[in-house]
Parts: sequence; C-alpha cells; structure tokens
Amino acid sequence: MSGVQTRVVGPDEGDQRLDRWIRRLFPHVGQVQIEKMCRKVELRVDGRRVKPATRLEVGQSVRVPPLPDVDERPTGALARISPADAKMIQSCVIYRDDHIIALNKPPGLPVQGGSKQLRHVDGLAEALRFGAEDKPRLVHRLDKDTSGVLLLARTREAAKGLTAAFRHRNTRKIYWAAVAGVPTPRMGTIRFGLVKAPGHGAKGEGEKMLCLHPRDIDATPGAKPATTDYAVIEAAGARTAWMALIPVTGRTHQLRAHMAEIGHPIVGDGKYGGSGQENLGDGWGAQLGGDVSRKLHLHARSLKIEHPVTKAILHVTAPLPEHMARTWDLFQWVPSEAPEDPLEDMA
Repeated sequence: MSGVQTRVVGPDEGDQRLDRWIRRLFPHVGQVQIEKMCRKVELRVDGRRVKPATRLEVGQSVRVPPLPDVDERPTGALARISPADAKMIQSCVIYRDDHIIALNKPPGLPVQGGSKQLRHVDGLAEALRFGAEDKPRLVHRLDKDTSGVLLLARTREAAKGLTAAFRHRNTRKIYWAAVAGVPTPRMGTIRFGLVKAPGHGAKGEGEKMLCLHPRDIDATPGAKPATTDYAVIEAAGARTAWMALIPVTGRTHQLRAHMAEIGHPIVGDGKYGGSGQENLGDGWGAQLGGDVSRKLHLHARSLKIEHPVTKAILHVTAPLPEHMARTWDLFQWVPSEAPEDPLEDMA
C-alpha cells in the first residue's frame, strides 16, 4: 500500500477528466475505486472536493490517497478478456485510424461497468489496442440497450479534441428509432426539461428521468433544459413509425423520455412506455406485439464530427442491429432509401 501522494498536473495533462488522469498514472486502480475515493473526499484537487468527471487544469495539485500495490489488486481486476469477447469487440470496429476507433456497439453491452463486471466496452477496450501503447479511451457514451456509433480515442490528443467537440456540441448525431404510433406533426422539436426521478440507487440503478414544461425548469432543483429534433422517415399506417431523432442537448435518457412524453414511446422501452400495446388515451404502450422484438429499438445511426488531428469531417454510419433489421424488414422499410440527414433533406 502506497502513502498519500500529491501530484501536479503537467503541461501536457490539462483539460482531461480526473478519473482518466488517475487511471493513466495508476492503471491498476479501477473506476469504482476512483468514484469511492471521490465520495469519501479522499481524492482532492487544490484541496477541494471533486467528482470523477472534474476536468483538470495545468498546475493543479491532486491529493491521491494510499493506493494498493499492483500485486494487491482484487482478483476480479486481473481477469483476462476471453478470446470470444476479444473477437466480438474487434468485430464491432467500423472505422479505425491512428487516432480514432469507431464501434458499432451492440445492444445490451454497457459502455462502462461496476466493480465485478469486466464485460463492458471500457473493459474490453484492451482488445482494441491494435499495436498501440495504450488502450483506446471513451469520449462519450451510449445507454446499455442503445446500439450504434461509439467513438474511442487512441491518443491523448485525440481524446482532448473529441471530448471538446462533444462538450461544445460540435457534432451531428442522428439516431434511428421505431416508435409506437405516428407523431403529428411529422417533423418538429421537443423542448421538455428533464430531472431525475426520486428513488434510483446511489450508482444510478433504476435511474429514470421526468419531463418538465420549459416554464418549470428554473424553479425545479436539478432540472436541465433538453431539446430533441425529430422527423418521421416512414410510417406503417398509424401503428408505428421509423423516426430520425437528433439530440440537440445530450441529457440522460433524453430521446426515450421525450418520445414517451409526446405519447409515442420507442418500441421496446418498457421503462418509459410500459409493456402495453394500445393507446388508451394517454399515449401508446411501447410494445407492438406479433413478430416485433421486445428489445429497445433505438440506434445511433450516424455521427459527423471534425477529426481532432486531420481536421477533415469524419462521417461514420452504423448498420442496424439484428432485432431492428428484422423489424425494418417486417414493415418493408429500406435503410438505403433513407435520406442521409432527414431533418435537412426533408425540410
């Protein structure tokens, strides 16, 4: 066990998250341990309480509490990635250069995990080195049950540039979804604010967001504004629609909560739309029944962003996951016939 250390953020280490900075210096320290040290105020920056996502500045002093030696790590942290999992995560790569890796994340795979869970993108990223010195780093997230484009940075320079682009919303993210019913109008903007519902676990278990009228946001503690643009690409009668959704802001569960609030939950979203198949006057249930999968039908279809090194516009597109492809086939929706950017091309 080491003693208390004070580390100074170096000239090339600024503008990065505290948890990533710690993991780079102490690779054997896991995310859960970092979060615990922050909660117990054992990790401090310039003497102040911090969160894992706190961004560091050059010259700041970081107090690091005693850490276990490398050979004192819990057995679970030494678990190896199985050949099958390595093959699986490598098969998800849809773009790669010296600076960036883009995955088509499968539904059901978390981006990050808990203390005893290695099978998540961050843990499996060790299999995505492809000869690089360090494993690629997460720069944004997708919900566990959402599939599609997920970027990882292969270098610190790329991570800094990509993180800044996401933070300043210099990206164009388009999601595809199947929803219950057909929204009217067929193109529009949703501006409900979002606030966490009470009762979720300390680490976010069971977390759910509640929608608020924009006029109530300022008066509600913890509420944040949220904006979603949407367009109907195709509809199957009045029963379901293929939607393009663009999150102008990036709040937790934003697309799911917004679509449910206007009465058209995303198919398979039991958390926000329930398990019903009917519209009883207060919006549709989230299931279609029949041969349609009960899994969440939400997919990060494409991402357009400036490359942090070459400065060229990078445009990555991810094919639909299997359960959504079956639904598209059932309703004879053809992905190749969709406009690249429905809200621009259909306006």
